[in-house]
Amino acid sequence: MKADIHMHSNFSSDSDTAPEEMILGAIEKGLETICFADHYDKDDIEWGPEGIFDPEKYFRELVPLAEKYKDKIDVLVGVELGLRPYLGAYYKEFTQKYPFDFVIGSVHSVQGTDPAAGKLFINRTNEEVYRLTFQETLEDIKNFLDFDVLGHMDYVVRYGKAQEKSYSYEKFSDEIDAVLRFLAENGKGLEMNTAGWKYGLPFAHPHPDVLKRYRELGGEIVTVGADGHKPEHIAYDFHKVSAVLKDCGFQYYTEFRERKPIFRRLE
Repeated sequence: MKADIHMHSNFSSDSDTAPEEMILGAIEKGLETICFADHYDKDDIEWGPEGIFDPEKYFRELVPLAEKYKDKIDVLVGVELGLRPYLGAYYKEFTQKYPFDFVIGSVHSVQGTDPAAGKLFINRTNEEVYRLTFQETLEDIKNFLDFDVLGHMDYVVRYGKAQEKSYSYEKFSDEIDAVLRFLAENGKGLEMNTAGWKYGLPFAHPHPDVLKRYRELGGEIVTVGADGHKPEHIAYDFHKVSAVLKDCGFQYYTEFRERKPIFRRLE
């Protein structure tokens, strides 16, 4: 696995690492392709105005760096959008205005707050929060289709009081299937995000049962990213990825360039 197409820099409010440091870290790890996908979480109540970056500055900094290191690594420019049901029109205009290579749609907000903040779990069980998150995920993607893959689908499980002990595909199959079917029918991909392992879960996001079900429903596009916010997390546990994807029925993983999918055979 030579491509990590979900990484962050100090253009994201939760990273202090300069883009060039991330590029050098990726070169050191022997990667051939990376894609920056810095957070653009409009109206985020936890981060406030810092939840979004200046896209003009973003391209002014990243494009020259891509040129500088082009003989050593392929550097692409993407974005990770924090989806909310009412932001569909706003994000559509945003993604059409800027020449991103790759757009991840991620759910960082459920009922207006990030699950990581813990507020969602007050006076609710894990099961209630997980179900609510999958339901809002479906609402998000139905209101905005101009993304390439759905990011870290069961991200919410990281923050549950019992994490994966209250979670399985079977327990939430109705809600999960509705999301996966919508993705597959609309030609949208699913991300395998290895940060789940980094956070101590026994699986990457989403659970392999979810990846397998997406494939069964006709989904073909699966991208791989470590969601690293500092160099040591680049390509985190990538040595595990190929076996998991093959077990889930995939023969290829996907990269994106100029919003077009590029399929790479799993080795």
